[in-house]
Amino acid sequence: MAEKLTDQARRQALSTLSGWKKVRGRNAIEKSFVFRNFNEAFGWMTRIAMVAEKMDHHPEWFNVYRTVNVTLATHDVDGVSELDVRLAKTMDKLAGKAGKST
Repeated sequence: MAEKLTDQARRQALSTLSGWKKVRGRNAIEKSFVFRNFNEAFGWMTRIAMVAEKMDHHPEWFNVYRTVNVTLATHDVDGVSELDVRLAKTMDKLAGKAGKST
């Protein structure tokens, strides 16, 4: 089972993630990805969905056209866990240069 990261561990993890930030008023992290078009955004979401399903760890996300806003938190621990950090790194890797953050 996942364990909630301490504030210090969460800050340290964020320092290793590009463009991710703490959600104000909530123990979660967030990032916006901007792709060249809707097809790229949706394709990326589909690839992430398959990874998330294997992890049994699902993101909160919102998509409009070429932008995908993502929030990660582990609901079982009511905060950020190592699962969120792993999923964030995978999201960044699969987005590559196409998914520049805002």
